Amino acid sequence: MASPAKKRKLNSSSKTPAPARGLEYFFSKQRQSAASTASPSDQSSQASTSHSGKDEQGMGGEKEGAGALLSDEELARKLQAEWDAEERSMPQQRHNEDNSVPAHVDCPTPAAPDRLPTETLQPMQPLVPLPKPDIKKANTLSLSSAAATEDQASASIPLDESPLTFDPSKYIPQLRESWATEGGDASYALLTRCFVLVSGTQSRIKIVDTLVNCVRLLIQGDPSSLLPAVWLATNAISPPYISMELGLGGSAISKALKQVCGLDNRSLKAIYDKLGDPGDVAFEAKKKQSFTLRKPKPLTIKGVFQSLVKIAKTQGQGSGDVKQRIVDKLLQDARGGEESRFIVRTLCQHLRIGAVKTTMLIALSRAFLLSRPSGAEFPIRDAQELAKLKKEDFAEVWGRAEEIVKACFARHPDYNDLVPVLLEIGISDELLVRCGLTLHIPLRPMLGSITRDLAEMLTKLQGRAFACEYKYDGQRAQIHCDAKGTVSIFSRHLELMTDKYPDLVALVPKIRGEGVDSFIMEGEVVAVDPATGELKNFQTLTNRARKDVALGSISIDVCLFAFDLMYLNGQPLLDRSFRERRDMLRSLFVEIPHNFTWVKSLDATSQDSEAVLEFFKSAIDIKCEGIMVKILDNLPDLDYQGNDTEELSEKPVEPSSKNGKPKGKGKGAPAADKDASIEKKSRRKPLLATYEPDKRLDSWLKVKKDYNSSFETLDLIPIAAWHGQGRKAKWWSPILLAVRNEETGSLEAVCKCISGFTDAFYKANKQFYNDGEDGEPQNIHVQKPSFIEYTGGHPDVWFEPQEVWEMAFADITISPTYTAAIGLVREDKGLSLRFPRFIKKRDDKGIDEASTSEFLAQLFRKQEAKTPTVGVNDSRVDDVEAGDDDDLVEP
Repeated sequence: MASPAKKRKLNSSSKTPAPARGLEYFFSKQRQSAASTASPSDQSSQASTSHSGKDEQGMGGEKEGAGALLSDEELARKLQAEWDAEERSMPQQRHNEDNSVPAHVDCPTPAAPDRLPTETLQPMQPLVPLPKPDIKKANTLSLSSAAATEDQASASIPLDESPLTFDPSKYIPQLRESWATEGGDASYALLTRCFVLVSGTQSRIKIVDTLVNCVRLLIQGDPSSLLPAVWLATNAISPPYISMELGLGGSAISKALKQVCGLDNRSLKAIYDKLGDPGDVAFEAKKKQSFTLRKPKPLTIKGVFQSLVKIAKTQGQGSGDVKQRIVDKLLQDARGGEESRFIVRTLCQHLRIGAVKTTMLIALSRAFLLSRPSGAEFPIRDAQELAKLKKEDFAEVWGRAEEIVKACFARHPDYNDLVPVLLEIGISDELLVRCGLTLHIPLRPMLGSITRDLAEMLTKLQGRAFACEYKYDGQRAQIHCDAKGTVSIFSRHLELMTDKYPDLVALVPKIRGEGVDSFIMEGEVVAVDPATGELKNFQTLTNRARKDVALGSISIDVCLFAFDLMYLNGQPLLDRSFRERRDMLRSLFVEIPHNFTWVKSLDATSQDSEAVLEFFKSAIDIKCEGIMVKILDNLPDLDYQGNDTEELSEKPVEPSSKNGKPKGKGKGAPAADKDASIEKKSRRKPLLATYEPDKRLDSWLKVKKDYNSSFETLDLIPIAAWHGQGRKAKWWSPILLAVRNEETGSLEAVCKCISGFTDAFYKANKQFYNDGEDGEPQNIHVQKPSFIEYTGGHPDVWFEPQEVWEMAFADITISPTYTAAIGLVREDKGLSLRFPRFIKKRDDKGIDEASTSEFLAQLFRKQEAKTPTVGVNDSRVDDVEAGDDDDLVEP
């Protein structure tokens, strides 16, 4: 719809209604000179409006000052004040008569001398799309302040209080009263309040406490809204193996903001250039919307979640318009700036509240220890009794509950199943049975820790028997097969890829040995030469189509190298030792050369260093990435020489005391207790041979060729970054790096990196590239500088290029996303680094001495000469999306 400004420019006399505008915008137009700013049609409209206003004023008999008539603006404000006063005096039941009409709308009464009939407001109708009048109710829309529509019941709740002192029953009555107009469903304002508090702190303890208290309010106040709230808080609408993408572009959100908040392109761009974040832009735009003629219909948690699901499911012709209307409605009904901020961030799927999967699981476990829904009978703990416990006992209570919930989610990662069972039975061992390992629902894979070299690995595993396995350069796959022969294949990110490998699906009946009915197996899918069995690299595998692959059209053959068995004939095998699981795998399945086999392995001890070295060299010679080293047997009493690196992605969250501070962290904590705690932590199943889903332990170690210090490195320039996730939420991670183009002087993006950095480095880097959250902004750009070439996503901040970092990497790949060396190897594609890792800053070099795109292209040609490949990588293969990106976690 053309804006009024555009109609003036074109001198158009079109009668198309103008878009929705705020009250300030409308009356400012009336105050402008008709001769200099409006077209003839505009002048006529304003004159009509002014005349109508005078007639209205005459009806009311009101004058201002010494006989002066009230202006339209003054009259509107006077009426608003009167109607607000009437609203405050009306009984509460008036609000519940009709949910489809705003609560503050009233019917005109002929006896009121200052009340205007509905007809007198008609000249204002083009400014706001009004609903068709209801003959029975004939309600009049009043002016509503956008700032005054924010929910007050939720805004006053101290969600960041310690769960041991927070009492949900104190706040639920007032919340239910405010939710009554929406059928009793919990308002989105409560979740927004939680998001505001969580995003406003860097304390993990505060983040968890806030989530716990919000979850408890929903458990006791509206249990049916808990599941959608969990999905919204985790920035998702479905588990990863069920593909549900919103499919929204930035234009849909921009259109909605312009439509709802009355902004033009120039105003919206000015706000975005100033703030950069779409959510912050929505917050600022909503604040500028001072008045509306329609009171927003309060958003509910269920309503927002259902809207997102509808957006994801809308497909086909006209789906863009349907999605746009849903987005418009969400922003139109958002009350206040904060709701708008988080609605937009949710639509962008970048919530940025510093709470990730593990944090939510901890919050759920603690909330269900303290609260239960009405009618439930499972036992809960008394908060006052917990507060009296010693710190060790208190931590054990929290820890036991967290362990159960995390174990369930690692084996069965779907909130759609977990949350309803929690509402039914709470925290108990039965949860592990009800939400345990299930066929066709992927479990989260066990991960290996990084080892710098063979010597370090042999030191860590001293005295233990272990298996060395080839680490193939392919894609990790989890294969499920039930008794009926139905097969599902999942990636290490739990995404369903059955359609990508129909040849593996057809292979499953042939490899099942006698007596095998159902199983869950894990292996590496590698591209091979079908005649010789020669291994090909990961680039070749990425040339294969990702879905709807027909058996007859397969041009790239693969072989499945199986290495673990987690489930057999209805029985989980996770608690069995690796030696037992491996023996079952090799004895119960049938090998098919060049199609299905087992990873090549060598059993050894730390005394067999020469044999291990030869095995490592042989793995490199046949184009493997390196080797995996796995503990064969459970030896819990043997002293461990290394450090347990379990769950590196997030640090453990200490329990909080009454005042919200960590328990046991005071000056009075004995040193002996601290040492005992450290020892206990380091010995918590560090080297057991069981399969531990979603954990990164030293029970599995990897030694890769790219960790060798003699490997080629590049000197790259950091140019941009994103806000980190989890414990890195307060730092920049990942960081975008570039090479230098000598001919054009531009910087060409080559990779993202999150590996090799220490916490101290992250802190210093955030201070150096300061976006203004801590002190004055420095060394950053709000917009992408013109001399930087990058066609990928939108970083949260652009750096002022001035540093050179030395980076190691595994290999170089063709990439359609990165622009480094574009045109030197491929006409329309650049080069990217796979598994980049930070080595050090090159303080001795300036950016004019950084590696060039020509040098990068030379390295790629050398790599290709050493390792000939069939085909090239026409898919995006960067450091984040490459097949084995678990290597991107810092050791």
